Amino acid sequence: MREMKNLLLVLHTPSDNTQRLAEVAKSATQLADIDNVTVIAKTPLQTQVEDVLKADAIIIGTTENFGYMAGLTKDFFERIYYPVLEQKQGLPVACYIRAGLDGTGSKRAVESIVTGLRWRWIQPPLVLKGEWSSAFDEQVAELTMAVCAGLSLSIL
Repeated sequence: MREMKNLLLVLHTPSDNTQRLAEVAKSATQLADIDNVTVIAKTPLQTQVEDVLKADAIIIGTTENFGYMAGLTKDFFERIYYPVLEQKQGLPVACYIRAGLDGTGSKRAVESIVTGLRWRWIQPPLVLKGEWSSAFDEQVAELTMAVCAGLSLSIL
């Protein structure tokens, strides 16, 4: 029997579209039909240090606000940064950014913080930019299923 793993989803959902993306991410973990990954989905405000310490991988879903990541996502990083810094180096991380503009500022900010935490990117941040597209659902689902599969097989 394979070892149980924990996937933490930190999902900022201020709009109907971002709530939809969060539901897609959560549903995709079930579609992956993986029985050794426990998924914990929380908002940035709900997520505590203990959640990150228990995580074997993390997916962050944020929005771009005023050319930067959402304030609550930044708050999450500020609250967990020092308490997890030494213990979670190398934590596999993925991120999607819902950006009405180009997502550059948000992407740069998240990458900078993740570098400081010494977490390990599974893939570059996924930027869902411009007008809403139903293709965003598929991209988030694929990202989430890939992380679940990699975690399940212990290749992350």
